Amino acid sequence: MTTATALLDYDLLERQLNALLDTEDALTNCAQTAAFIYQTIPQLNWVGFYLQRRPQTLILGPFQGQPACNPITFAQGVCGLAARTRQTQRVKDVDTLDYHIACDSASRSELVIPLEVTGRLWGVLDIDSPIPRRFSTEDQAGIERLAAIFLRSSSQVSLQALGNEQI
Repeated sequence: MTTATALLDYDLLERQLNALLDTEDALTNCAQTAAFIYQTIPQLNWVGFYLQRRPQTLILGPFQGQPACNPITFAQGVCGLAARTRQTQRVKDVDTLDYHIACDSASRSELVIPLEVTGRLWGVLDIDSPIPRRFSTEDQAGIERLAAIFLRSSSQVSLQALGNEQI
């Protein structure tokens, strides 16, 4: 864990994101959440959403950073693994994984959080860093709480319209 990471106050970030997401519109909230995380958490080079808009496939949603890979099937990469297992994936060094999709060759560590609505996968929140071992267990827990705020702030109707209509 870096010094910058040790200084993060996820309780404060939760309050700030909660205040920022003042609409129930999922598209707006995706964009705001990606920008907020990108700007407030140090040492990141990509933050964004992939939405399950087709069966077994993630489609690029709002993001911050370099242009991204699209689409990603559930059989591909760290995002696909998170979608398939519905478990957060925290990767210390993506270069050690033969299944990693290198959208940005500068990325070295990755955190992918599956997002579920009414028991169904809606998409994933994908976060990359150019720093190996960037994400601690504290970061994972804090960012999972931020993802939960995004889901609570967005109306189910708006989430359905943006993501998988079967939600």
